[in-house]
Amino acid sequence: MQSHFYTLTDYPTGLPKRELFSLESQALPELEEGEVRIRNHWLSVDPYMRGRMSGVHTYVAPFELGKPMEGGAIGEVIASNHSSLKVGDKVSHMGGWRDVAQLPGDSVTALPDTNVPDQAYLGVLGMPGMTAWTGLNLIAECKPGDNVLVSAASGAVGSLAVQLAKAKGCHVVGIAGAAHKLAWLESLGVEPVSYRDRSAQELSDAIKLASPNGIDVYFENVGGICLEAALSQLNEGARIAVCGMIDSYNAEAPTPGPNNLSQLVVRKAKMQGFIVADHWSSYRYFLNEVAPQVADGKLDYKETVKEGLDNTPDAFLALFEGGNTGKMLVKLN
Repeated sequence: MQSHFYTLTDYPTGLPKRELFSLESQALPELEEGEVRIRNHWLSVDPYMRGRMSGVHTYVAPFELGKPMEGGAIGEVIASNHSSLKVGDKVSHMGGWRDVAQLPGDSVTALPDTNVPDQAYLGVLGMPGMTAWTGLNLIAECKPGDNVLVSAASGAVGSLAVQLAKAKGCHVVGIAGAAHKLAWLESLGVEPVSYRDRSAQELSDAIKLASPNGIDVYFENVGGICLEAALSQLNEGARIAVCGMIDSYNAEAPTPGPNNLSQLVVRKAKMQGFIVADHWSSYRYFLNEVAPQVADGKLDYKETVKEGLDNTPDAFLALFEGGNTGKMLVKLN
């Protein structure tokens, strides 16, 4: 059987060019003991993957040039030499950016038996959802009555963060760009604030209007002017959970930091970065809390779906152009 997969031909500077992604194919070998073969149905593309294209080891190893790329995926077992996995099982794994994956069975996770679509385990019930839950609960220690600000609030992580904060009884402000994204946030009971065509001061003023009592918790996905604006509105003892800084992922030179970082001292605030993988032991608690809400329709999540393996690089690049509302996914036949 043939597997078709993407490789990276060079490490990019700035926003990756489409031609750096090469679609390759190879015949898969016979299954070894403990291995499974999976036909992928859904692929995930995520902003963190840009860091793996730098050639530098950060908190995860970089993609190897000319080797199959990796990412979250959902598929069905079509052959198995593993005692706990059988043909027909639906599974999640990291053998994405390809149509057929052959992996050690111990690196594959069978999907839980819940009444939700399979692809939800790449979004609202997968890494993005777990990231939102972790940042709010374990890092920022969000509590009822907090005033919460979330940047990239219409994305896969941010859109769950705002809803989890609302469910706690918080006043929630969400930063986004496009009009339809702001409208969706408003429909969720979130105070929407646009960053478009605004300076950091103008954005800060807009945040103040949306949250006159200041900000107790800031869930940071963006950096740049969003961070600078948020720092100006912090309450004493505020907590900032730093999930990512997509504003600088494609920067070709070091980006300047906010000029008001001293607000952390003035407001006696805490700012902590985190990697969700370090907290995966709490995934079952997240799932117990959030999966029933998803199954019952109490959480509104959106997906932006591109069709076909050929469109995987385009789906990834669209993340840096505001091309997604909610989770960006690639659907395979």
